[in-house]
Amino acid sequence: MIVALLNQKGGVGKTTLALHLAGEWAGRGQRVTVIDADPQGSALDWSQQRSREGLPRLFGVIGLARDTLHREAPELARNVDHVVIDGPPRVAALMRSALLAADLALIPVQPSPLDGWASAEMLALLREARIYRPQLAARFVLNRCGARTIIARETAETLADHDPPVLTTTIGQRVVFADAARTGRLAFEIDDDSPAAREIAALTAEIDSLRIGRVAP
Repeated sequence: MIVALLNQKGGVGKTTLALHLAGEWAGRGQRVTVIDADPQGSALDWSQQRSREGLPRLFGVIGLARDTLHREAPELARNVDHVVIDGPPRVAALMRSALLAADLALIPVQPSPLDGWASAEMLALLREARIYRPQLAARFVLNRCGARTIIARETAETLADHDPPVLTTTIGQRVVFADAARTGRLAFEIDDDSPAAREIAALTAEIDSLRIGRVAP
């Protein structure tokens, strides 16, 4: 399966989710490659920090910030169980290519009406991609939520009747994610019983339950 984390709004946690989903799948014995399609190269920076710390390699991270992703990602997917694309902000050509490559587009949004409105351009790109790939699945992911906040609940309710729908699992605003980014680690490596680790495990299980597979062209 090729999963692309995409939103034209920056700061919604695409890289954090991409790396943690890859790590969760890798921890379950699956082969995973992360494609860093963001010119800023945050996933590559994380991978390099991990190497400097002498930590074991869980999955490959490669930089492919170019609009040929729709041709290159499926080739990479032949040799692994999952390809996870960490998408760019505000680069429409790259996002179109990532959408054409993906089996599942995950759109992280923070618990704010502004994030929902800011996704309008992203959804226009999704509709365009579905002209060529009608089987492309998509889901919102509510990310960086404060614990039991009213606005998080209201955002989830707003997206409940949306197309694409929102996943049930929400990811909290956790300090451990910042620690993970800084140290080249993942939340479950820092504390495998932390709320962050449990939320990522639940999110991965929910994505698996969608039973989305690679469809041959």
